[in-house]
Amino acid sequence: MNNPLELTNELVAEAFADYRKNQAYRIDEVTEAKAHDQGARVGVSRKHESAHLHVAGEAAYIDDLPELEGTLHCALGLSPVAHGRLTALALEAVRAMPEVVDVITAADIPGVNDCGSIIHDDPILCDGEIRYVGQPLFAVIARSRDAARRAAALAKAAATISELAPVLTPRKAHELGQYVMPPMHLERSTREGGARAAMDAAPHRLKGSFDVGGQEQFYLEGQISYATPKEDGAVHIHCSTQHPSEMQHLVAHALGVASHSVHVECRRMGGGFGGKESQSALFACVAAVAATRLQKPVKLRLDRDDDFMITGRRHCFWYEYEVGYDDEGRVLGAEISMVSRAGHSADLSAPVMTRALCHFDNTYWLPDVLMHGYMGKTNTQSNTAFRGFGGPQGAIAIENILDTVARSLGRDPLDVRRVNFYGKGERNITPYEQVVTDNVIHELVAELEESSDYRARRAAVNAFNAGSAVLKRGLALTPLKFGISFNVAHFNQAGALVHIYTDGSILVNHGGTEMGQGLNTKVAQVVAHELGVAFENVRVTATDTSKVANTSATAASTGADLNGKAAQDAARQLRERLAECAARLHGGEAHDVRFANNAVQVNGQNVPFAELVRAAYLQRVQLWSDGFYATPGLHWDGKRMKGHPFFYFAYGAAVSEVVIDTLTGEWKLLRADVLHDVGRSLNPAVDVGQVEGAFIQGMGWLTTEELVWHPQTGKLTTHAPSTYKIPTANDCPPVFNVRLFEGDNYEDSIHRSKAVGEPPLLLPFSVFFAIRDAVSAAGEHRMNPPLQAPATSEAILRAVEAVQGHTG
Repeated sequence: MNNPLELTNELVAEAFADYRKNQAYRIDEVTEAKAHDQGARVGVSRKHESAHLHVAGEAAYIDDLPELEGTLHCALGLSPVAHGRLTALALEAVRAMPEVVDVITAADIPGVNDCGSIIHDDPILCDGEIRYVGQPLFAVIARSRDAARRAAALAKAAATISELAPVLTPRKAHELGQYVMPPMHLERSTREGGARAAMDAAPHRLKGSFDVGGQEQFYLEGQISYATPKEDGAVHIHCSTQHPSEMQHLVAHALGVASHSVHVECRRMGGGFGGKESQSALFACVAAVAATRLQKPVKLRLDRDDDFMITGRRHCFWYEYEVGYDDEGRVLGAEISMVSRAGHSADLSAPVMTRALCHFDNTYWLPDVLMHGYMGKTNTQSNTAFRGFGGPQGAIAIENILDTVARSLGRDPLDVRRVNFYGKGERNITPYEQVVTDNVIHELVAELEESSDYRARRAAVNAFNAGSAVLKRGLALTPLKFGISFNVAHFNQAGALVHIYTDGSILVNHGGTEMGQGLNTKVAQVVAHELGVAFENVRVTATDTSKVANTSATAASTGADLNGKAAQDAARQLRERLAECAARLHGGEAHDVRFANNAVQVNGQNVPFAELVRAAYLQRVQLWSDGFYATPGLHWDGKRMKGHPFFYFAYGAAVSEVVIDTLTGEWKLLRADVLHDVGRSLNPAVDVGQVEGAFIQGMGWLTTEELVWHPQTGKLTTHAPSTYKIPTANDCPPVFNVRLFEGDNYEDSIHRSKAVGEPPLLLPFSVFFAIRDAVSAAGEHRMNPPLQAPATSEAILRAVEAVQGHTG
């Protein structure tokens, strides 16, 4: 028997036709952008600035850097138990292993044994309390990486541990009242009695619970730091990190030195996704301590298994909710409790929960709502930032509620979602009291509904299901609204340096980090645009704490917003200086000087850019400048959970169609249509790539990527590609239509663009709810499927059996 999920020849032909149509759209878009203004360097599709190096295998990552003579290698001895007391470490056998040079414990750290990002509750090396399986107990330094790893593998025999019972699930931590940070509460009341009174008066009530799993970042380049001792107690660290300034700060504390003695550098990362925002610190600190202690270069590169066992990931969430709604599905009142698996320490769990609570509303007006956030302390890895930073976990809860409401009323979920949308001029204030001034969700969803043929396809799906006993199709359209800015106002700042050399070439340094997302490409485009030169004239160098100080993490989708504005500010100052010089030399007014096409138009003359630069040097004009940017208008009251935490919102929507096999739980995404709002795109090619990547990554989170801890030992059993399944090219839909929504940002962002890193990760909600729709069809829509995320084949099969066995 043929595989029932294989695509028919007809569907393959349809997919190929849609693919060609989509590619033609992109080519037309690029051509149109170029034709619009040949002098413009932003708004044009350009390849990634390192694409040629990536393809040729010449892009240097930290492990590719030539090792200095005498370089030593470090590996970590890990705890074999989840909870207990480390009563003794017998390290004689470890020290006696071949090629071992030194073994470092917590007592050998000269400064503070802590690498906590916000709260000082995260020891670099175990200081007595065992907190999770995989916690580093000691560090081995040897002459080769293999020798260090062999010696570190003796950790189980070396450690004497008094075991204690672990707490492994967020629900158990919640039952015990065991949290890494105090609970959070966010309430909005438009009537006396608030959400409770609104629910009591509503025509319909709904109560339920929901589980959403975590997700491993699975960056291609693992955690790595290479530390070199310098004179007078200083150290230079090449670190794969999204936050060089924080690494500088934490390493300085671990060494007991001032920040100016620590130099952190990062040219590029092989992916980050949030996993290298705070959690690169432990490895940077250990490498730095070892390098300064031994006065030798030390490299610490984790293998994939150890990376999984030591580092945290996206928080899994468990929800309990109650809502009241009317006959059209309009939410009148809602109360929800969100419980996250924080892990053994606070890390970034508090800001992640804040963002989750602030994204529960998604695109919807919720007049009376009461939200509670609990960060459960568990004996597992300390969870951390992941693309979306709590936003996806917050928004999927309301989407699950509305999907359930729609099925309970027998209405199309799109219609229920639409009646709950934020309005314009009314019904437009979020629960945290920020006014939604840039709402485009009505127009965007209407455009996608039409372009994707949603209504006709809904009818076709129903007809298919009526005639198919085993295979069932599902369809869903889900919207998104995502706030852009760091939760903490003072993180929303950036600096940059721009140098012009006398040959007219330009060197840029900024505080953001390049992890494959195209940040350096966009910043180079901004600078080229500002100075009217070719993109090829601009080079962006490694992020470096000795050049731009006190930077924020490249996170919260703010990389281009902040660093683009800072670089633009520096380039603008240089342009103004050059304009004044040109006017002095050639006559006319400085404000009339124009920069375009590698030339300067001044007083009727067309002077080559490089020629003016050389003349400016002879005139002793400063040819370098620093730039700075701070996002305006942000404020947040963490106690009241009220304020204006976001500069603007990004919007989007997606339609997904799936087919499931009700006998096996196997499923396939047949088609996805995406329309995403990036404002006035700086680089459409890069932005479309970000949307596509986020869609597939988010789909993996909600379908195939399942994290499993052993229920007794607390060991993560899915700690390698053999057991943890990220999506592959084969999981991409054969029809994948991705378009960018036209329109400028309402706010004065960099060239009126919008952030594109995190928001599109919410687009594949449509995949999960299309699967839920297909499962519901297996039970003839008699009940709401008890489908949890990730919707693995096993989870789908359990949900199918539940709906087919329902007789109510």
